[in-house]
Amino acid sequence: MTLLKRESLIFISLLAAVLGFGFEHDIMEAGRTAALIAAAVLIGAIVLASTRVAHHAEILAEKVGDPYGTMILTLSAVAVEVLILAIMMQNESSPTLVRDTIYSAVMLDINGILGLAALLGGLKHGEQPYNDDSGKTYGVMILTAMGISMVVPEFVPETKWHYYSGFTILAMIALYGLFLRMQVGTHSYFFSYSYPGKLRDLSTPRDDQDRPATLSILVILFGVALIGFLAEIMSTLLNVGLEGTGAPVALTAIVVASISAAPEILTAMRAALANRMQAVVNIAMGASLSTVILTVPVMETIALYTGQPFIMAMTPVQTVMTAITLIAAAINLNDGETNAIEGMTHFVLFATFLMLSVLGL
Repeated sequence: MTLLKRESLIFISLLAAVLGFGFEHDIMEAGRTAALIAAAVLIGAIVLASTRVAHHAEILAEKVGDPYGTMILTLSAVAVEVLILAIMMQNESSPTLVRDTIYSAVMLDINGILGLAALLGGLKHGEQPYNDDSGKTYGVMILTAMGISMVVPEFVPETKWHYYSGFTILAMIALYGLFLRMQVGTHSYFFSYSYPGKLRDLSTPRDDQDRPATLSILVILFGVALIGFLAEIMSTLLNVGLEGTGAPVALTAIVVASISAAPEILTAMRAALANRMQAVVNIAMGASLSTVILTVPVMETIALYTGQPFIMAMTPVQTVMTAITLIAAAINLNDGETNAIEGMTHFVLFATFLMLSVLGL
């Protein structure tokens, strides 16, 4: 009973999955409005399940400490995003879904999460210190990964796309392999910061930390599988609900990016308000890098194998917004301290991203 109470969100999501599976065809026959309502409910269930996955990833992160801790957090979020994208690619006809989702995730992570956290943390604590080596390393790798996989493809002829796609997959694997070696090896100190006293980098309850790691691992595995099942039903219902409405593909992309980022937002806000900006930088910038460097090779491999239409080149508006975001991040994360002004600049960029998305740009 204690386990049922503690993991009630997982069981609520499981109930939603069972009901969705049982009534999927009835809902689709009921019309577009019913399909949209059901899809929204399932999205909520996915968020609940992903929150528990992130919580248990956070428990594991507490046990192993940085930089392994934030790596576990970001990888769990990316795993959820990749799983949802892979499923939705089978039901979604748009060749730009993956591109728009990665772009949305970067805007949400850097401008949304980092911007809001630095803004709120700056208003409460003033200047907040962190290790500036981490910001610089994340920034240059995100720039390189997005440039190779989402800017250069604009200039690659369609007849030669398969060759360049294969190269991109190998390049992303090589980049991530080296980054992983740096993060957990000789340069691990780039991604950690020594706070005064005995502050913990993350704020999970003490009784959760005392539970065995095996339980957290099992919940994470079950939660990811449940999210995949929910995503399959949600994708079908969402397509039925949006069919013929003229809704931009970016809307679906923002939904997918928001689902994977939802738990990270809560963790980053808690860390910022507790004056632990290093955790915020690792979560926001690390999630952006992991999204690009891991999602691209997986999705491009699926596209090459299935022969599905696939477009990775960003639009001019997306390229400009990405460039402004990375330039602002390079300037703001250059001195080892964040403040409310720097946070506000990123949050305004996030608001601009949302406005452009509403306009269909």
